[in-house]
Amino acid sequence: MEETQRQKKIGGILQQDLAEVLQKAATDGGLRGVIISVSKVSVTTDLSIAKVYLSIFPNKEADELLKGIRSNTPLIRHELAQRTKNQLRRMPNLEFFIDDSLEYIEGIERSLKREDDPIKDQDQLEKRKKK
Repeated sequence: MEETQRQKKIGGILQQDLAEVLQKAATDGGLRGVIISVSKVSVTTDLSIAKVYLSIFPNKEADELLKGIRSNTPLIRHELAQRTKNQLRRMPNLEFFIDDSLEYIEGIERSLKREDDPIKDQDQLEKRKKK
């Protein structure tokens, strides 16, 4: 189902403010060299839940940072509510996810360039099996 204009507008506002809040929290927390970007925010039709998709670089720290972000969700939500109090009446609940679309695209490109050849390298077959 297509998002309404209202959902898109709220998603855009949250995306911009969340990027600022998360990057500021990362630098204030002493994480140098870590880039956190908000790739997409989708809001439900009743505007009660916002699904936030994050791209974190470097990837090896993504799971640990996601756990930290999820544990600090009430603080992040409060900070967002303060920033958007003139634009939103109620702040939606935030759900955070890792956006792995770039890794997926890179995997497809490697396959097309035949860098990952499962016929020559049998270990690739194990990695590709669905769990």
